[in-house]
Amino acid sequence: MNILVLGGTRFFGKKLVELCIENGHDVTILTRGQSGNPFGTSVKQLVVDRDDRDALATALANTTWDIVYDNICYSPNEAQVICELLQGKTKKLVFTSTLSTYEVDGKMKNEEDFNPYLYQIRMGEKVEFSYGEGKRQAEAVLFKEASFPVVAVRFPIVMGEHDYTRRLHFHVERILHDQPITLPNIDAQMSYITDEEAAAFLYFAGVTPIEGPYNATASGAISLKELFALIEEASGKRAKISLVGGDDESQSPYGVPADWYMTNAKAEKAGFTFSQLHDWLPKLVETLVKQLQ
Repeated sequence: MNILVLGGTRFFGKKLVELCIENGHDVTILTRGQSGNPFGTSVKQLVVDRDDRDALATALANTTWDIVYDNICYSPNEAQVICELLQGKTKKLVFTSTLSTYEVDGKMKNEEDFNPYLYQIRMGEKVEFSYGEGKRQAEAVLFKEASFPVVAVRFPIVMGEHDYTRRLHFHVERILHDQPITLPNIDAQMSYITDEEAAAFLYFAGVTPIEGPYNATASGAISLKELFALIEEASGKRAKISLVGGDDESQSPYGVPADWYMTNAKAEKAGFTFSQLHDWLPKLVETLVKQLQ
């Protein structure tokens, strides 16, 4: 198949491209070029700023695709442009969405908890929205405006050794260096997925006939208290936790006021088998502790 990946040079986007190459597909990546091309001659590369509509239109002119993956769409305006420029050019779009489309209200989330088909659209650029609202608006535009099938893959926080956001690294480093961590609720449970599994589900979403919103998460959830215990066990150090105050540097990027996790039942029913969170998270923590000690 002929596959286009918007944003495929870092983290799970990179894993997705590698998976597509391994499965014998013709892959083109569309990026700003800032992270280079780690795939060499295994892919074609279009160097374009997706915010430049004219340049994007020129790059996509006279192209056709079996699957387009959009990992870097954060606003309704960007979604609208993709709907217009890919009309008649792709058989399917797979959009990377997020757990952040759901409210943090302590309840396990399923796909019906955010309905993009009924959501009121408010056009704008990504700077005008929070991350979660930008993704909600993008989903709403894609599902209402696209002339081709769309899958919105809602990921929780993605974990991995090569996470450029270094969110899990943050907690490991703070505990290793006896530095405090501030968060609102140490018992809040959250969902996670590895970069490899995120890529595997994106690939699955592209090559199977599924459409619509899908949660994609490892099975199970874990509280921050349990996560800190894993880091403590692997490092031999004690976490210094504060539930109030704290400076900006100590604020946990995983800090949420209530449980925030989702079910993957719909995706599993569609035929994808997810990992168990507790099977891989301790190993990942051990790996990061060894790297960062």
